[in-house]
Amino acid sequence: METHATIEQGHSRLGSALRANRLRLVLGIVLVEGLLVLFDAIPWWTVLLLAALALALYLGIGRGSTQQAVREGSWIGAVSQLAVVLVPAVALVVTTVIVVAIVVAAIAALALLLRDRR
Repeated sequence: METHATIEQGHSRLGSALRANRLRLVLGIVLVEGLLVLFDAIPWWTVLLLAALALALYLGIGRGSTQQAVREGSWIGAVSQLAVVLVPAVALVVTTVIVVAIVVAAIAALALLLRDRR
């Protein structure tokens, strides 16, 4: 027996598919665009402008839309662009933590070597 999912009033197949996969879509966009930002293929100020535009579109049009696909698509766009804005900051924090860990390990190794003098 085949069962078909019913689509609620005001919802579409595209809107339902976007809703079901929105976190995967956001993560995919953030991954690709974040790498492009980190490797300077896209300037960071451009990402800031896109994030502001995507947020404005979501708040102005998407959030109040009666069409589920518009609501979900604008939400995905706004969240993904705002997350990409954070990518350089997260990369800086991770790099700093790694550098501090390497320095602490080097100091510990140096201390062990100096204690072992004969």
